[in-house]
Amino acid sequence: MTQTAPKKRNFGLLPQIVVAIVLGVVLGQFLPDWLTRVFVTFNGLFGEFLNFIIPLIILGLIAPAIAELGKGAGRWLAITAAIAYTSTIIAGLLGWGTSMLVLPRVLPEGGAQSLANPEESLLEAYFVIEMPPLFGVMSALVFAFIIGVALTAIKGDVILRGATEFRDIINLVIAKILIPLLPLYIFGIFLNMAQSGQVFTIIATFLGVVVFVFSLTWVMLILQYGVAGAVSKRNPFKMLGTMLPAYATALGTSSSAASIPVTLRQAIKMGVSQPVASFVIPLSATIHLAGSTIKLTCFTLAIMMLYGMEIVPMTILGFILMLGVFMIAAPGVPGGAVMTALGLMQTQLGFDPTQQALMIATYIAIDSFGTATNVTGDGAIAMLVDKLIGKKRSDDKVSTSPLPRSAHQTAAQ
Repeated sequence: MTQTAPKKRNFGLLPQIVVAIVLGVVLGQFLPDWLTRVFVTFNGLFGEFLNFIIPLIILGLIAPAIAELGKGAGRWLAITAAIAYTSTIIAGLLGWGTSMLVLPRVLPEGGAQSLANPEESLLEAYFVIEMPPLFGVMSALVFAFIIGVALTAIKGDVILRGATEFRDIINLVIAKILIPLLPLYIFGIFLNMAQSGQVFTIIATFLGVVVFVFSLTWVMLILQYGVAGAVSKRNPFKMLGTMLPAYATALGTSSSAASIPVTLRQAIKMGVSQPVASFVIPLSATIHLAGSTIKLTCFTLAIMMLYGMEIVPMTILGFILMLGVFMIAAPGVPGGAVMTALGLMQTQLGFDPTQQALMIATYIAIDSFGTATNVTGDGAIAMLVDKLIGKKRSDDKVSTSPLPRSAHQTAAQ
């Protein structure tokens, strides 16, 4: 009788982040400065590599995404992408508006002043190796748009294949280098902050922000299904209840791709026609990240308030509009959305490495809830698309799964 080998337990990213934060806070109380500076030096090197790779992430993910979204199902694709982008932008605006009302009451009084100049109390690295990026974030974005749009107009199979292979390389760097090293990076940040006396204020602050953001994701879902219910003349709460298995699946897996079969089944059960559901659900898993956008917007504003940064309305509006584009390119790995958005936070908002680490830690802390919001909202989009173009689908001669290659690849992950 052969014995089966025990299954290897996968210690997920979220538990690693939690352990890193706890160890950083605890060890920061008694570790000597010289040892802490070792981790600070690693953080400096990792931060330089992050600055180098971010423009390449933008180029490698956005260019093929635009190229592939421009081909295939024509009007179906355009309407679905427009609804998904609109939903994502509304999510960002909702996060912005409510954050300006709620966060000043949630954040501790005087927190911004105490964190305004953290560099003065933080330890410095032993040395820094500069890794200047090949080009800036906005240059990468413009170049990605040029390549992506051009590939929709020409038969550039060789260039498209090169772009998709470059995307595979970038996804490999994210999955094998950036994500595995994030816990160590965040450990170093919290270790340094613990020795400077800032960490307890930050932890107490973000507990309230996490509860606020979680509540806001459900407000967004009610809004999405309210619109879908009004258009389809169905009970929005009954529709939302039908999609709860998809929410639970995404909550457990933290993956929109892994939730596609359940989301598809529940969308059809909700009343979406099978051809439309088979098209919209896998595509939306790639391009619709309303929950992620809410998290990024709210946590961004919370950090800006904590550090006493000026919040300029037009700058935040531009950040949200660009964030909607960046979310289309977010890779299918845990924390991929925040890694993609770091470039915007650097260039448009001026985030430093400490603020970026706080963003990563708080974002990943409720990563599953954002993913669950994204997935559940896909059902509302499918219902809207079904009612807008479902009556004419017989004239479109579109197969039941006319997906861009990116959606097929996402579904296979």
